[in-house]
Amino acid sequence: MKSLRSILWLVIVAALAAFSAANWVPVELTVWQGLVLDTKLPALVIAAFLLGLVPMWLIHRTTRWRLQRRIANLETTLAGSASLSSTHLEAARKANEAS
Repeated sequence: MKSLRSILWLVIVAALAAFSAANWVPVELTVWQGLVLDTKLPALVIAAFLLGLVPMWLIHRTTRWRLQRRIANLETTLAGSASLSSTHLEAARKANEAS
């Protein structure tokens, strides 16, 4: 799986490098009425991409972290309160078969 992820990142970087080489032109970006930013087009595209990616990535990581904490807490609670042995499981199976 790690090799597939590495290949995917390699393809993304290669596509970004090809895009940057083909579109290396200056662009004027008017931020406010008196403020004009002169930059290259690939820098503008990469900045816009990261502006959308980083907040969603942070939300994903925090949600995953919170859910892993909940799962660990539930597993700890389950292990501490309900220790089922094979005799308990066999007794429950026999009770279900009898009824």
